[in-house]
Amino acid sequence: MPRDRLADSALSRIRHVLVRQPDDAGMSMPTAQHTRSLILAVLGGLAALVLLTVTALAFGTADVPWRDCLHFLWAGASGGSVPAVDAANYRIVVESRLPRVLLAVLVGAGLSVVGVIVQAMVRNALADPYVLGISSGASVGATAVVVYGVLGTLGTYALSLSASLGALAATAVVYQIARTPQGLVPLRLVLVGTAVGYGLSAVTTVLVFLAPNGEAARSVMFWLLGSLGASSWDKVPVALAATVIGILCAGGLARQLNALAMGDEVSASLGLDAGRFRVALFILSAAMTGCFVSICGAVGFVGLVIPHAARLLVGADHRRVLIVAPVLGACFLVAADLVARTAIPPQELPLGAITAAVGVPVFVGLMRRRAMSAGAVG
Repeated sequence: MPRDRLADSALSRIRHVLVRQPDDAGMSMPTAQHTRSLILAVLGGLAALVLLTVTALAFGTADVPWRDCLHFLWAGASGGSVPAVDAANYRIVVESRLPRVLLAVLVGAGLSVVGVIVQAMVRNALADPYVLGISSGASVGATAVVVYGVLGTLGTYALSLSASLGALAATAVVYQIARTPQGLVPLRLVLVGTAVGYGLSAVTTVLVFLAPNGEAARSVMFWLLGSLGASSWDKVPVALAATVIGILCAGGLARQLNALAMGDEVSASLGLDAGRFRVALFILSAAMTGCFVSICGAVGFVGLVIPHAARLLVGADHRRVLIVAPVLGACFLVAADLVARTAIPPQELPLGAITAAVGVPVFVGLMRRRAMSAGAVG
């Protein structure tokens, strides 16, 4: 009987959140409102992304008129030619800025999805890949390649593979320490992940300190703060694969994420093994984060801020959040990278500094909001 009452209670909670109750118009007002919000958010986000992309292609150390940017893009896509006088600007736009902007779009979208996954996995709205030690593990793997040439025989893919292996190794360590007979408990997972993350950050510092090449050490320190300065076309396929696979996997698991976010009891009542599901999400998050860290370093706060912005626009249902979050994340990182390379030309600010300038106030605001909510409940 207690088990039946638990299942009935859980199912009633699911119906309250997910099931549409029709009214006279044939659709519940919350559902209709969220649908309109979803359409407006996606269309507005895509329009903003196009505008930001053209702006990012046009502005930099050398400004290029936006009409010329569009002409260069068309020439590059169609195989057309450009006048010799425009050859320098063509190389700036197509060979330098375009892959950088595309990587900002893909990494921003991917990190936003990772943030949504992690927050649902630990049921903590203040979580992101840093909290679980994933980013720190990826940084260790990437630093080993940049400074010491580990896996150098793999060429272009050495950095991505090493960062992913580092992230997966960190995931395995956190999992082994955090697991209990009852499975992965969210609070314990966060605490262990934070501790392991600090430990791995110390390992990265030691690797850089002992680097045989001082120039490599300086470059990796700047890169670890986040930078898309080393963007190139050969990195785009890696970012594209990680982002597309991650979005498709997360989108296919949206209903399970809804159940998991509501508690392990609800998940169990619906036949979902919360412990095993968290392990799968953990591995997916680690693999994605490793790829992104190998491309632009450890860029923080994207996975924290963007999921909240998406929920404010379309509600908490992951089926909607996972549509809006990638668009918002892409806009955010393109804008942040544009500021990073144009704020004090010809120097370039670390990308992580720009995202932190936005993320820290948001994080503090979320903490205050949670404290006020807890006080009101108490």
